[in-house]
Amino acid sequence: MKTYEAPWSGSVVVITISVTLLCAGIAVALLLSARTAFVWAALVPLASVGGMALFAIRGYTVAPDALLVHRLFWTTRLPLANLESAEFAPGAMRGSIRTFGNGGLFSYTGYYQNETLGSYQAFVTDPNRTVVLHFPSRTIVVSPSAPEDFVHDLDAASRR
Repeated sequence: MKTYEAPWSGSVVVITISVTLLCAGIAVALLLSARTAFVWAALVPLASVGGMALFAIRGYTVAPDALLVHRLFWTTRLPLANLESAEFAPGAMRGSIRTFGNGGLFSYTGYYQNETLGSYQAFVTDPNRTVVLHFPSRTIVVSPSAPEDFVHDLDAASRR
């Protein structure tokens, strides 16, 4: 088993810092208002950022039968059975529309669609390092630190 980091792109860094500062500013403004009803409301933007942080992608492990996507406190297991192909495709998310998920706060995760890939599921922290995994019934996009080595390891694992 080999583990790969999930490096953040500049866009993930900028979005995460901007949204976190915005939410912290809203929370402070609500706390500074004299109304006690807003004290509880101040927790909402902070809880939103904290909740999204839980889903951040921390790394990937290529196991003999699955791809493990490491989150903050748990791991998402993606079986490699029926993997048709894995290819390093930088910028594979270009032109995508998010249909459900997170658009850059700590990561790009969820369901997306574009003209090239169709509908796909993303576990991405850097859209310029994308690896596309094609299965018969779905497509998954990830962004490991060493995409070419990752593809090689996936190919070896899926042949077993």
